[in-house]
Amino acid sequence: MSERFDLLLKGGTVVNQDGEGRADVGVRDGRVAEIGDLSSASASETLNCTGLHLLPGVIDTQVHFREPGATHKEDLETGSRAAVLGGVTAVFEMPNTNPLTVTPEALADKLARAKGRMHCDHAFFVGGTHENAKDVAELERLPGAAGIKIFMGSSTGSLLVSDDAGVSEVLKRTRRRVSVHSEDEPRLTERKGLRVAGDPSSHPVWRDAEAALKCTRRLVAIAREYGAKVHVLHISTAEEMRFLADYKDVATVETTPHHLTMGSDAYARLGTRAQMNPPVRDDAHRAGIWWGLKQGVVDVLGSDHAPHTPEEKDKPYPDSPSGMTGVQTLVPIMLDHVAAGRLSLARFVDLTSAGPARIFGIARKGRLAVGYDADVTVVDLKRRETITDSWIGSRSKWTPYDGLGVTGWPVGTIVRGRVVMRDGELVSPGIGEPVRFIDTLAN
Repeated sequence: MSERFDLLLKGGTVVNQDGEGRADVGVRDGRVAEIGDLSSASASETLNCTGLHLLPGVIDTQVHFREPGATHKEDLETGSRAAVLGGVTAVFEMPNTNPLTVTPEALADKLARAKGRMHCDHAFFVGGTHENAKDVAELERLPGAAGIKIFMGSSTGSLLVSDDAGVSEVLKRTRRRVSVHSEDEPRLTERKGLRVAGDPSSHPVWRDAEAALKCTRRLVAIAREYGAKVHVLHISTAEEMRFLADYKDVATVETTPHHLTMGSDAYARLGTRAQMNPPVRDDAHRAGIWWGLKQGVVDVLGSDHAPHTPEEKDKPYPDSPSGMTGVQTLVPIMLDHVAAGRLSLARFVDLTSAGPARIFGIARKGRLAVGYDADVTVVDLKRRETITDSWIGSRSKWTPYDGLGVTGWPVGTIVRGRVVMRDGELVSPGIGEPVRFIDTLAN
């Protein structure tokens, strides 16, 4: 008798622990049940994946979906819609909402809002503050919590722990990895006068490379003192990459597609739509970030999806808010780098699946292997497309990559064995569930 599966992915090129090779993937009860020649098997649903690559589901560990408090920009449904349209199967969402996600009640509210509405799996960071530092050991272990997030430099929202004493109070109590926005707030405050009205290119002059490096040095010293594990988000400077290469015992590293892709001409081309915290910098810094990626210093890619409406973004600098959409474009932008030979497909998988699972301890995700969740990002590496604002599923409906031609495109998103996106269409809405973590399985 032939084997029977719930879903059978036929004839694709599987990218997993064995490298790349043609194989079928059989899915049962939401998990990978078998990989190999399944030509004699049957299934309730079969997808012909000939000519396509099957990647472990892409996990974006830094998004801002703005709910509650700013749902005119984004909400959990629209943000996760953008995610799955872009081939992303799970997201970690940030705590700088209104109210802030700093209590068990606020986390529970987000999980309740996500239920039946989010299209991908999800976890939510809890913000570390002076007020809740004594409780972070309990907060980081709550069901649905991705861990603790500290803002050492001010960004969108009002979370801020800028002093070493406050950061120490959080880090000395944590056991899971803490994610950190690392910019030195005192330096940002003293340099604020360097902003030039109407000139967004002064943004990286104000928030300069030294502000980032100075803060990251402080952070690593505190982490070393308390034996804490930290994850330094959205590295934007060449100097930080060189510095962090010596501290891989305590610090993991994220970079973003925009810091890898945009350079010296970004402000002339995009104006305030290139404005981010930390900033897009010049080509020398971009080269330094690529060095860190190629040398293995970088552990993960995160989009730092941080939408604002076009009207808000088009305000004159510095009244314009920092942030841009990114969750939907992460896969095509980085696959275009693969097509150009700047990045191997195996390294892309490591940065977007295996890496997040490894450093955050995600249970049953990060690999295309028997027993793991059947999360699959299906891509056509040869497909040429042009990214446009009209393709964007985010409520903000714009992308800094509007008009950019890319090679490599997500054509299917499968979450725990359910086809959620196929050929650019949302086909199974609202099936997302909370991500589970190895350190908190007892919860």
